[in-house]
Amino acid sequence: MAMPQNSTGENGFCFAQTLDFSRPSPPPGEAGRTFDAPSGREPCGTPLSNGTASSGAPSPSDSCAEPLCSTTPGEEETQFGEGIKYVSAEGEELACGWGGFTPGCLQLFNTSKGILFFLCVASFLQGMTVNGFINTVITSIERRFDLRSYQSGLIASSYDIAACICLTFVSYFGGNGHKPRWLGWGVLVMGLGSLLFALPHFTTGRYEAHSAAEVGICGGNQSLPCAQAASSLSGYRFVFMLGQFLHGMGATPLYTLGVTYLDENVKTNYSPVYIAVFYTAAILGPAAGYLVGGMFLNIYTEIGREIDITPENTLWVGAWWIGFLGAGAASLLISVPILGYPQRLPGSQRYIVMRVSEAHQLKDGSHKKASDPDFGKTVKDLPRSVLLLLKNPTFIFLCLAGATEATLIAGMSTFGPKFLESQFSLSASEAATFFGYLVVPAGGGGTFLGGFLVNKFKLRCSGIIKLCLLCTVSSLLAIFIFFIHCPNMPMAGVTQMYEGSALPGGHLNLTAACNAECGCLQETYSPVCGGDDITYYSPCHAGCKKVSKNLRNGKKVYHECSCIEKTLLPGPGDAEAGKCTSSCAKRPLFLFFMFVVILFTFLSSIPALTATLRCVSDRQRSFALGIQWIVVRTLGGIPGPIAFGSMIDKSCLLWQDQCGEQGSCYVYQNSAMSQYTLIAGLVYKVLGTTFFIVACLLYKPPPPESAPGSSDASENGNCDLQEHKPSLPAEEDI
Repeated sequence: MAMPQNSTGENGFCFAQTLDFSRPSPPPGEAGRTFDAPSGREPCGTPLSNGTASSGAPSPSDSCAEPLCSTTPGEEETQFGEGIKYVSAEGEELACGWGGFTPGCLQLFNTSKGILFFLCVASFLQGMTVNGFINTVITSIERRFDLRSYQSGLIASSYDIAACICLTFVSYFGGNGHKPRWLGWGVLVMGLGSLLFALPHFTTGRYEAHSAAEVGICGGNQSLPCAQAASSLSGYRFVFMLGQFLHGMGATPLYTLGVTYLDENVKTNYSPVYIAVFYTAAILGPAAGYLVGGMFLNIYTEIGREIDITPENTLWVGAWWIGFLGAGAASLLISVPILGYPQRLPGSQRYIVMRVSEAHQLKDGSHKKASDPDFGKTVKDLPRSVLLLLKNPTFIFLCLAGATEATLIAGMSTFGPKFLESQFSLSASEAATFFGYLVVPAGGGGTFLGGFLVNKFKLRCSGIIKLCLLCTVSSLLAIFIFFIHCPNMPMAGVTQMYEGSALPGGHLNLTAACNAECGCLQETYSPVCGGDDITYYSPCHAGCKKVSKNLRNGKKVYHECSCIEKTLLPGPGDAEAGKCTSSCAKRPLFLFFMFVVILFTFLSSIPALTATLRCVSDRQRSFALGIQWIVVRTLGGIPGPIAFGSMIDKSCLLWQDQCGEQGSCYVYQNSAMSQYTLIAGLVYKVLGTTFFIVACLLYKPPPPESAPGSSDASENGNCDLQEHKPSLPAEEDI
């Protein structure tokens, strides 16, 4: 019986001299004696041996000596056929466990589905923490620790900075090492980072939210003493940055080694589906982070303490730290089973033998160097590995396209909730929940659908790049929705004068004749909505003299406000705590097109990743993903949040004033925020479209003889194995 599916020289299958496959169709006797592949489950345990795997990296030289079906450790040495030389001197333990502890019950999980489950949980936790909780609590952290948007953007970027530092080392040495151990230790470090991120809550003093009632309404003439060090809390941003740094270190193996470990242990056709499921979990994580984080923000940060302000109050800080404690503990737990997996799964070698090369062909033929079984095992090969990737134009432009997409994703995921909060006058928890509802179906559905389409239509590398191009163009058209914005709700002294006229030159003027004698403090920001649908800086700035409580919703109601005219009767009007709700009717339209942008952006993610894996040689895939992530993060993930944060800071109308020190932003100009977002979106989407076009035009596929079904699938002509579809039933592969 012949081998199932043809093999490629890209995998470097160099057989020992006793295994001679120089003829297209070896005689049945010889084929049966040297290398008999299973047609089902029956050959397992028969005297025909497939050899043992080496204990080193998954080198192509062992590929043909790897067991095609799993055997028990005791049987591995007794199944060798006499007179046959195998390229494997050391037996590799393929059982699932920790050291010598390998109980039989654990072997039920020693499958591609088992490792997929644990990796999905790890990626879910990573996404929920880094891209969910952190982005949800950005506003609360800014308020609690007196941070500006560019400082919180730097916190978000610390994750990518750490990843860039670690990626070369992890992807190069981890790619040729024991991948599950790298993955397990990475998840453990990630959990420690989450616990560290929550630490400032326990090391700082209690958060004091001074409501207007505490510092006096109009006529109280009370002064609020300045904090001894108004900006000292901002120093905690370095603790947050260190926590994010650990997040980045821990997640580095997850999206490089995790992807290649899955790809190596499943059939090529099913690899995009497995990777899509893995990345879908990573997308659902942020969605869960937005939803759960939004719920936690409705709980006051000092749990158990009575407070007279509500979540709608801009001084409210929710329990931002709870999610990080839970995610950190869960990460520590999930790292244990991942550490127990073997270097490669039992029976996985059959899929490596079946793989067909789609690597980009270099004119000088230097891509064949990566087929050498010993290539990439030492530091000496590192410069040559980098050079081979740099000479691959398809890989380079796929990296650049990924960087442009990553910039938008990082920027919008960090400040997307803040954008919704400003445009539609929402609270932080409401904005986070809305954004979560967008990301769940759009991000998760788009990610899984991308992998499904590649598998469904059996797309090869050039077709995959064209699919990415189509998705990018679609999202480019939808991003014009940022032309639309909701007008700012009128705010006395900020967007308009107290008598309704526009502010000259956009300067603040919070003092008017109606509140001149109240002695109002600018440090006390507690907006109220007047009966005239105008927001006022505080009850004092609205000239309110009395306060009561609304029994229906628990909000405070202020009376006898001299700056507010009653609508029907002459005399001072009333005001209610909180900003005026937006009456903008564009929200459904905006959310729909934002859904489309997110959907098509994530729809191209798995196809682009699959194209990256296929356009490079097998032995360079882990390293190629590492280099790609360095480019993506250096040009996209790191500058993205910082650039978006700086742009959002430029659209700020009202800054927090803490004893002369500038704090976080209270009010943004909606039109400027939309304009900056539109410009950034158009620039990066046009660049992404251009890069995908160039990658498609420059891609040079292998010659036709390497196509599936041909009699010679080797680009070097070293192996000549025939394909017989009945030999591997499809139902066994997934």
